[in-house]
Amino acid sequence: MRSVEMFTGCGGLAMGLSRIGFHHDLLVEWNKDAVETVRHNQELCVEHVRDWPIERRDVREISWRQFAGADLVAGGPPCQPFSIGGKHGGNNDHRDMWPQAIRAVREVQPRAFLFENVRGLTRRAFAGYLDSIVSGLTRPGPGIRYEVAVLNVNAADFGAAQKRHRVVIAGLRADTVGSVPIVRPFPTHSHDRLLWEQFVTGQYWDEHGLPRNLNSFDKLDAVRVRRLREQMIEPSGKRWVTVRDALHGLGEPNGENNHVFQPGARVYKGHTGSPLDQPAKALKAGDHGVPGGENMMVRDDGSVRYFTIREAARLQGLPDDYSFPRSWTESMRQLGNAVPVELAQAIGGWMHRILSTDGGKAAIAA
Repeated sequence: MRSVEMFTGCGGLAMGLSRIGFHHDLLVEWNKDAVETVRHNQELCVEHVRDWPIERRDVREISWRQFAGADLVAGGPPCQPFSIGGKHGGNNDHRDMWPQAIRAVREVQPRAFLFENVRGLTRRAFAGYLDSIVSGLTRPGPGIRYEVAVLNVNAADFGAAQKRHRVVIAGLRADTVGSVPIVRPFPTHSHDRLLWEQFVTGQYWDEHGLPRNLNSFDKLDAVRVRRLREQMIEPSGKRWVTVRDALHGLGEPNGENNHVFQPGARVYKGHTGSPLDQPAKALKAGDHGVPGGENMMVRDDGSVRYFTIREAARLQGLPDDYSFPRSWTESMRQLGNAVPVELAQAIGGWMHRILSTDGGKAAIAA
């Protein structure tokens, strides 16, 4: 299936969609460093990336009509206008690009679209603007109508090693899906399954060659663990992926392949880092600081250090041969803005199955 993508960044969304079977006709990104990261990996012949037709352009200057008939329009419009960590300018922020996303849908008239953003977009303060976005995407132009769903998702529920809460706005063209409502994708991973394998069966510790510590759960999880032990009903699906899972086999920083120690990490009130045996806190771009210690880990001995670029790339689901040629700060900015590959693959796969089922005439669950 053919797709076009806006606001590609360093390529997390594009990677997930490529893996699930979408062929990109065009990827567009304005940030020079992010584009150079993608091109650097094209030179390294990284799978999928080597075939991406990426251009460094302003989306406002592109005529999308040349891609009319593509199956999917995707992208992650800049989140800063709506981010809790930003200035909350919303549609008054010059970085608000939702009008361009709507224009792309109007000009391409794809069978479907997928847009990802921060969950701050669903805050009460932006309710009116979110309504206008949904309205614009529902009827982006004369004679065009889409069935639109606003999905609040946690990337950890779809296999990413981060508790990354995001909003996905998905749409299916009415003549593709008819009047059938979009059935939201079903999570594949769960917190309860992780707690089961950690504190009921001990399987998690066995896999990592660690002593079984069946009573070390966080106070916030105590009620859930007690319920699981009392009911002894094994949760279905897969467990949440932890930091320890994601970084398995990587070892301490060795100075190679972006796995370079970054000094300066420290703990203070509210700035505590990510424990190894949970999914990480959501990586942050850091434009307004990283107040919760999101970009550092808490090691087994209680000490902290910053994630290396390689570790952050793993937490975002990028392969180990995907390289970042810029500084730690710039690379972490790109990674903090990226869509986790696992989330992109799960949501993209959900949409791919919808479009592949009976010619896309029925919206099905994942």
